[in-house]
Amino acid sequence: MTTAISPLKATDKLVEVSGLTLAIGSRGRQIVRDVCFAVAPGEFVGLVGESGSGKTQAARAIMGLTPLPLIRTAGSIVFEGQDIAQAGEAQLRSLRGARIGMVFQEPMTSLNPSSTIGAQLDEGLALHRPALSKTMRRELALDMLARVGIADPKAALAAWPHEFSGGMRQRMMLASVMLLEPALLIADEPTTALDAVVQRDVLELMVALTRERNTAVLLISHDLPMVARYTERVIVMKQGEVVESGNTAAMLAAPAQEYTRKLLAAIPRRQPARTLPAAAPVIEVRKLVVEYGGHQRLFSKTASKRVLHGIDLAIQPREIVAVVGGSGSGKTTLGRTIAGLIKPAEGDILFKGHAIHRSDPGWRDYRLNCQMVFQDPYSSLNPRMTIAQLVGEGLRQIDGMSNADKRARVSKMLQEVGLDDKYGDRHPHELSGGQRQRVAIARALVRHPSFVIADEPVSALDVTVRAQVLELFAELQDRHGFSCLFISHDLGVVEQVADRVLVMQNGRIIEQGSRDAVFDQPQQAYTRKLLSAIPALIPTASGGMQLKWRFDEPVAAEDALTT
Repeated sequence: MTTAISPLKATDKLVEVSGLTLAIGSRGRQIVRDVCFAVAPGEFVGLVGESGSGKTQAARAIMGLTPLPLIRTAGSIVFEGQDIAQAGEAQLRSLRGARIGMVFQEPMTSLNPSSTIGAQLDEGLALHRPALSKTMRRELALDMLARVGIADPKAALAAWPHEFSGGMRQRMMLASVMLLEPALLIADEPTTALDAVVQRDVLELMVALTRERNTAVLLISHDLPMVARYTERVIVMKQGEVVESGNTAAMLAAPAQEYTRKLLAAIPRRQPARTLPAAAPVIEVRKLVVEYGGHQRLFSKTASKRVLHGIDLAIQPREIVAVVGGSGSGKTTLGRTIAGLIKPAEGDILFKGHAIHRSDPGWRDYRLNCQMVFQDPYSSLNPRMTIAQLVGEGLRQIDGMSNADKRARVSKMLQEVGLDDKYGDRHPHELSGGQRQRVAIARALVRHPSFVIADEPVSALDVTVRAQVLELFAELQDRHGFSCLFISHDLGVVEQVADRVLVMQNGRIIEQGSRDAVFDQPQQAYTRKLLSAIPALIPTASGGMQLKWRFDEPVAAEDALTT
């Protein structure tokens, strides 16, 4: 059963954007050029494109939230019959929240860490509904928290944002927006940082809540399967311009523009299974246990928490083993422990058949042969160092290597990841997200390590850049022959790159096997639930794409609040 979406009537427009142009200053470079689109009451519209296509800035302009020095130089934005592009700041403040709400990509940065959840939910009601008493506002907040699936709403009101998981924070962000019953909800990458099951739950919840109030949704995303699942119409943007728009299913089946076909072609696809020769494992983990110590309070200490329960794992030469699971399943903790960044409470880590410990002579050699690629290259790269210094940092521990040889190795490594020598003198902030991730990969591989841990290496990238980085990663892995532990919540990416898949839940490996076996014949109910959470886009004979569920279609949106 699919989400029922009311058709758009030609005369029924909640918001109409006409000829919108945004530029850096009155005569600067145009970021958005002559953009036109409309959204009807209760309609779901997708806005897609690569990073830098202008989709977020075009949507923010509806709320008057374009950052300086970006200004509107042309065009109109008519909302409920009024041209809000000409509205003053007081009028815009009355619209924001009350009539137009926005859910941001990362709830931890959009929720105020110094205010309780209750205070943040009450703030909008107190501002836009002054006739309501404090008691009435509290009752509305409690009811909304219950509706978005918070188990103990009263406790949540007194809690702080950092006390909740990413999925719970996004539910609370949605609750704060929907409390005011806006006519238009702008959702900017609302589930990028969430795992598959939580992503589905949040989106189904958003659909159900907006359907109740006939709220229109403008969904900004680079996740094309998600857009295909939840929207009726889609708008495709490239370099600040709308290149194609229309019915979502029809456009996927037969895209008219080359750029749209390029976006669809970049969706991860399963590659033929590789046959690797049997060999002794590069990395072995035996009965690995990790515990986080309790916190000291005034007169007591909280109990320690076990996050990994006796993990056994072996990775062969050249093998890519993917680890999947929900948020909090322990997959990142496993990777960081193997990398030596977390000290295990029990168990052994073996490198090429030899147990390694921090006090052993072989520990240094292991750390040099075990490198890590982190999720966010912007925070993992030192902003004060040049690209050449960042990549060359891994060569500092090689004895007897001259400075000239180091520079030559850095130059060659940058070329291997698609960056020429001119990038060596730049700093991380001068590069795009995809280029920074290429630098992070170059830094990890410059020593030619035996083992690489990639922790969500493409989750922050748009669809085409993600495809480029995955292709690069596969080429480098084939060329250098390193083994890899690939941690990801993106099942499409895992299906493309992995030889073997481990499924984790609550700190335990509950299922493992070849990629084809796990994806096609899952043995555990949780694995099946994980694989069923997000739809896939399957190529059709006509050259387009068709939406398809791996197993069972999830609960329909209208039933999401009652299950």
